[in-house]
Amino acid sequence: MSDAPELVEDDAGLSLVGGGQVLRADFSRMLPRLRQPNLSRELLVRAARIRGAQGVLRAVDATAGLGEDALLLAAAGFWVRLFERDPLIAALVDDGLRRARQTPELAEVASRMELVAGDSVQGLATLPWTPDVVYLDPMFPERRRKAATKKKLQLIQQLERPCEDEEGLLRAALAAGPRKVVVKRPLKGPCLGSVKPSHSVRGKVVRYDVIVP
Repeated sequence: MSDAPELVEDDAGLSLVGGGQVLRADFSRMLPRLRQPNLSRELLVRAARIRGAQGVLRAVDATAGLGEDALLLAAAGFWVRLFERDPLIAALVDDGLRRARQTPELAEVASRMELVAGDSVQGLATLPWTPDVVYLDPMFPERRRKAATKKKLQLIQQLERPCEDEEGLLRAALAAGPRKVVVKRPLKGPCLGSVKPSHSVRGKVVRYDVIVP
């Protein structure tokens, strides 16, 4: 019997099962983080914020994963397009968004999130509009070696490969013409593509590098 992750559907929706672990895109557990003043303290929100901006702000999450970071951006007022290249993970996120849109506390936020199952480098090159922010959280080999990696990441990492072309990903983000690119990195990790950020928002274990073209 194979331990390869597979999708299983039940009354609660889709889940990814493999290696004795079960993973589901459950945005409802993010509700405490979406409430003020918690949301305004989120490092990603602080890094992505565009002061003085008016009208609808658009963001691209080019490395969506389970969509939790995109949810924070949407809660902060962005309209977010998510790209997820792995079809199984994309199916999880799609199911999670479907359920979120049926949940009163999440419906408005989830309505500002659009999932695209596909490669973000290609997607960034064909956007019909110019994003205000492009967000990148690429997987990288150092994260895979950590013994304390969260179980949900262990399961995802069986499907997702570390970013093989960091420079290409960053070039695609910059070529889309955003006001800023925000990159999540380990606190002491190298800059993505060796590009020095304009500034960084630092936490205890991670930092968000902000590149202003």
